[in-house]
Amino acid sequence: MIVSRRDFARMAAVSAASRLVAAPQAEQRPIGYCMVGLGRISMQHFMPATKTCKLSRVTALVSGHRDKAAKMAAQYGVPERSIYSYENYDAIADNKDIDAVYIALPNSMHAEYTIRAARAGKHVLCEKPMTTSVRDAEAMIEACRKAGRKLMIAYRCQLEPTNLRAIELIRDGKLGKLQAIESANGFNIRPGEWRSTRALGGGGPLMDVGIYSLNACRYLTAEEPAELRGYASVVDHDGRFQEVEENLSWSMRFPSGVVASCNTTYGSSMPGIYRVHGSRGWLQVDEAFGYQGQHLTAHIQGQPAIDEPNPARDPSHFVTQADHFSECILNNREPKAPGEEGLRDMKLMREIYRSAGYDFLA
Repeated sequence: MIVSRRDFARMAAVSAASRLVAAPQAEQRPIGYCMVGLGRISMQHFMPATKTCKLSRVTALVSGHRDKAAKMAAQYGVPERSIYSYENYDAIADNKDIDAVYIALPNSMHAEYTIRAARAGKHVLCEKPMTTSVRDAEAMIEACRKAGRKLMIAYRCQLEPTNLRAIELIRDGKLGKLQAIESANGFNIRPGEWRSTRALGGGGPLMDVGIYSLNACRYLTAEEPAELRGYASVVDHDGRFQEVEENLSWSMRFPSGVVASCNTTYGSSMPGIYRVHGSRGWLQVDEAFGYQGQHLTAHIQGQPAIDEPNPARDPSHFVTQADHFSECILNNREPKAPGEEGLRDMKLMREIYRSAGYDFLA
């Protein structure tokens, strides 16, 4: 069937409403977020999202660049006293306007600033990948558990309507018995990016964008891989890939028998996509992992073709993500993607890297 933009918006609203159970009226107050790191994802996506959030607002900033922080503070009504440096970060403990932090730092810094936030009594929403080692991921979970604070990893696709629609079709048995999944995600990285250094990124494209395909295979099947095998290569010997892989392909077999084949790269444009094959048909989501432009198509035996473009625009994913975590804080609920979810991906990526000949994520 062809779904109009209006119908899709209505369906998405109903789906979102069913997931985000309203808090009691007395608890409907915005959660104050401290932005830890003023990079592209925080300034261009998360912070603009809070302007239309119902339960989330920016109340503090942490940056190594005071001038940049002051400019952003003026835009978001953040008082000067709520601008922090990395040196006095622990002072957020004394700021009652901060309920949670949003960690948008290079991967290798996630663990330190998550643990310090927990010790300061703040909840943590941390960008993916969770960190750069399994040990650090476990330490993050333990620090938040000990402090009685919530930890959520920013797997926004798990809350996005098109991905949820794909899951719904699979769970309802529309595709029959699942057989195979194909997924890819990558881009041509610029020279000098911190993501291509082991010290800050922890690994290459698998850590950065391949993780979307890995996580998608897990939430589409609702299973954990029983076997994994990875293959890595460097094609462009131009200095960008002296520390991390350029290309990585991996295969997985799930307990049900579903097999998955995934690819990621830093060497070419590889739009995020997945295709799921079942005994009664297939579905595909284009731009599955981007900030907008998701488009689901499906061909199922005996049914009209499904063609469902998602008209939602950036930063809608971040609105849903922020308000979901805020609602969890307000009503003491478990977030959709807690620290344990991030840890599972960390362990699986470590296994993929070992299979491909790398010793990352120890």
